[in-house]
Amino acid sequence: MSISIIDYKAGNITSVLRAVRNLGHEDAAISADPAVIAAADRVIFPGVGAAGSCMANLRERGMDAALRDAVAAGTPVLGICIGMQLILDVSDEDGGVDCLGLVPGRVELIEPPDASYKVPHMGWNPVAFAADEPLAEGVPEGSCFYFVHSFRCVPAPGVQVIATTDHGVEICAGVRRDNLVAVQFHPEKSGEVGLRVLKNFLG
Repeated sequence: MSISIIDYKAGNITSVLRAVRNLGHEDAAISADPAVIAAADRVIFPGVGAAGSCMANLRERGMDAALRDAVAAGTPVLGICIGMQLILDVSDEDGGVDCLGLVPGRVELIEPPDASYKVPHMGWNPVAFAADEPLAEGVPEGSCFYFVHSFRCVPAPGVQVIATTDHGVEICAGVRRDNLVAVQFHPEKSGEVGLRVLKNFLG
């Protein structure tokens, strides 16, 4: 099985590669080649960074079209952190950024109710998964995952939300649309439960 991790100059990509190889997928590779992404059996769209520069890098390298093609072809695709935010329609970050539009919704600044909740939201939070969510198979209820973000996804009504957490306001921690699934947390930095999520995606 070929596994491609999209390289668009966003950070944290090598740690995703290490985690995937730790699960036994030694042939997994980081790629900036749209043709390689299009031909992969599984695609991981990770990263940290700001929406504006991330989308610019995707477009410059043709990765935006490669992602859309992979999703349209039915290839399982996993977005992580900024990779989850960029699959929505638009982000309020950087003054407003048009994103990939693969899932209806927008990305907005986290605005907690008081100063006891820090932004960026950084650290370990319990995640509540939807019942029968395949990514959560074998993950104990109430397991904590690692988050680093200042913006949150607000999917449009009708979008399948597969996971939530709380940071003074509800945070959408995961969405699914057919073969496309994405999580706000970092499974590659979340210990054994994070590896289980990756394993569930990779099959």
